[in-house]
Amino acid sequence: MRKILAILTIGLVLFVSCSKEDDTSGYTVNPVTNRQTTGSSSNDLLSDTKFKSMVIELVYVDGFEPSTAAINNFVSFIEARTYKPNGISVIKRSMASPKKTTFTVTEIADIEKANRTKYNTADQIAVWVLFVDGKSSIDTSTSVVLGQAYWNTSFVIFEQTVQGLSNSPLEPSRSLVETTVITHEFGHILGLTNLGTPMQTNHEDASHPKHCNVPTCLMYWESESGKSFSSMGSGATAPLLDAQCLADLRAKGGR
Repeated sequence: MRKILAILTIGLVLFVSCSKEDDTSGYTVNPVTNRQTTGSSSNDLLSDTKFKSMVIELVYVDGFEPSTAAINNFVSFIEARTYKPNGISVIKRSMASPKKTTFTVTEIADIEKANRTKYNTADQIAVWVLFVDGKSSIDTSTSVVLGQAYWNTSFVIFEQTVQGLSNSPLEPSRSLVETTVITHEFGHILGLTNLGTPMQTNHEDASHPKHCNVPTCLMYWESESGKSFSSMGSGATAPLLDAQCLADLRAKGGR
């Protein structure tokens, strides 16, 4: 397996749209509510105070569909951490390739603007997940970005890069890498670590802000590195949130 560092990042997109559209129920949908700072909707995602259900709009470029196992693991992760009595649904569909080899976070946000159809309604919160057929524009010769959370209910997975680091005889399974990346990025929009969800104890990595300082935690900055994956056996499972991250989510309204 290539000894390359794979990094998950948090992006800040500094523009919003003020356009509005009406859904079929008559409730006014305002896309700007889904274009806020990463972590700012942590309580809305975790609790049932306002939103009783969640819809995941999962869009992938043709040929870069995530594994069924990873999607199922993602839903299980959400169910274990949130209160959504009316359920969690996944709407999955494909889109044509943007025909780019690399993407900036602004370009990713523009793709969302052009393709996203699900936004928050009166009692349902919507999450957008995009799987693209290119690499991050901030990849280097020694490190790559696997995923990036950039708005309060949005994140991207650089599926081409994920596929390049998985499923060979000396590499971990694709579903393991996808599960780890997807749940890590969702952890960021849940406000971890110290990203909108206050810490109950100080466990932020000073050298890698907004990540947990526990090496075995899902939110540890290096948990998605090529080196970490290469040491996992065939029966390995994705890292879990450590006790401190779980305490943070519970204090913010989650399970």
